Amino acid sequence: MPMGHTATAQAGSGGLTATEHRLANGLRVVLSEDHLTPVAAVCLWYDVGSRHEVKGRTGLAHLFEHLMFQGSGQVKGNGHFELVQGAGGSLNGTTSFERTNYFETMPTHQVELALWLEADRMGSLLEALDEESMENQRDVVKNERRQRYDNVPYGTAFEKLTALSYPEGHPYHHTPIGSMADLDAATLEDARAFFRTYYAPNNAVLSVVGDIDPEQTLAWIEKYFGSIPSHDGKQPPRDGTLPGIIGEQLREVVHEEVPARALMAAYRLPHDGTRACDAADLALTVLGGGESSRLHNRLVRRDRTAVAAGFGLLRLAGAPSLGWLDVKTSGGVEVETIEAAVDEELARFASEGPTPEEMERAQAQLEREWLDRLGTVAGRADELCRYAVLFGDPQLALSAVSRVLDVTAEEVRAAAEAALRPDNRAVLVYEPIEPADEAAEGEEGTDAHEGADK
Repeated sequence: MPMGHTATAQAGSGGLTATEHRLANGLRVVLSEDHLTPVAAVCLWYDVGSRHEVKGRTGLAHLFEHLMFQGSGQVKGNGHFELVQGAGGSLNGTTSFERTNYFETMPTHQVELALWLEADRMGSLLEALDEESMENQRDVVKNERRQRYDNVPYGTAFEKLTALSYPEGHPYHHTPIGSMADLDAATLEDARAFFRTYYAPNNAVLSVVGDIDPEQTLAWIEKYFGSIPSHDGKQPPRDGTLPGIIGEQLREVVHEEVPARALMAAYRLPHDGTRACDAADLALTVLGGGESSRLHNRLVRRDRTAVAAGFGLLRLAGAPSLGWLDVKTSGGVEVETIEAAVDEELARFASEGPTPEEMERAQAQLEREWLDRLGTVAGRADELCRYAVLFGDPQLALSAVSRVLDVTAEEVRAAAEAALRPDNRAVLVYEPIEPADEAAEGEEGTDAHEGADK
C-alpha cells in the first residue's frame, strides 16, 4: 500500500523534536528521535474511552483493554506479554474517560517486535476473540473492581463524586471501570462491534520515541499497519459541555468502615487545553500541591485537624475538568471544622491571589512535572499521543510548559474566584462505622487510576 499523504512537521522544546506522518488508512504516526539510551517506547492511543459508551453497556472500553492482551491472529493466549518481556521490554495498557492506550518500552533492537505485536492485535484481534476469553476477562475486571474499589477504604469516592459532578445521562457521569450489571450484560457481539468501530487505524495515533532510525521505523510501520483497513462507523462522542458553575452545592454522606473521617470535593473547572485550565492548575498547586501548600500548612501543620490535605486537577478535554480536594481528618475532628477552614483559605486566595514566591514555586513544580514526563521515552511517547488525540496537534506536548509559565498571578487569582466556591462543588463526607454495624449491601467503587489516568 502506498504511504498516501505524509505530513511532516517539526517543533522543538529543550532540544526535543517530533515528526508527523499519516498512512493511507488514516493512522497518524509521531516519531521523536533520542539516542541518549539504547531504548525506545512504542505508544498507541485509540480515541475511545468511557465517554463513548452508552447506557447499559458501561465498562466496555476498560474490558477491551484487558481483551487486547488475550491473543490475536498470530499471537496466542498470553503471548503479547511473553514476547515483550522475553525481549527485555515492559508493557501495559490503561483506560480513561477519553482514550485507551497501549505501550511498550523496548531495547532498541526489539522495536520492530513491538510494532508487529500492536499491528497484529489491531488487525486481527477478532480472530482470537471468543466466548472463553470474553468470560475470562469479564471475571478479571469484576474481580479488579471488587479488590481495588468496592472493598477498600474510600474506594467509592471517585465514582460517587463523578456521578454527582456530571448529571445523569452525561457522557462522564460513569467511570471507566463500569458497573457489575453492565459487565454481566455485555455480549460477545457487543465486544466485536465495539472493536470494529473503535480499533481502526483512522481512530488511533501511534508514537515511537527513543533510539530509533526514523526512516526504518516508518518503513516497519507501513509494512505492519499499512494493510489494516480503516473503519468509518464511529459516531462522535456525546457533547460533554456544561455550564461553568454547578450552581449549587451537591452533597452526599457515606457511612463506611474507613480509618478516619474524610472530606472530599470536586469543583467544576475549565476544559483541558485552555489557558484558564492552566491558571486553575496553578491555583490548585498553590492551595494543595504538596507539603508547602496553603491547605497542608493550615490543616496539617498549624491546626493539626488533618493528617493529609491535597488539591489536584483532573484535566479533561471533552467535559469540564475537576478540581479534586481530599482531606483526611485527625482523631475525632468533625468534618464541619475542616470545611470551614478550607472555605476560609479558598476565599482568602480568591481575594488576594498567590504571593510572588507561591507563584514561582507552583510554576516550577508544574515545570518539573512536565520535564519528568518528557524526560523518559515512555512519558514523551504518551504526551505526544495525548496532544494528537485530544487536541489534534502532538507538537503542543513540546511547548506545554511555556503556556503554564506565561500565566499571570492575576489570572490564577481570577480562576480561583470564578470556580473555587461552595456553589460549584460536589461534596463527599465519609463517616466511619464499626465493622459490626456495616450495612449488608456493598457500595460500588471505581477505578481511580483508570478514571484519572493522565
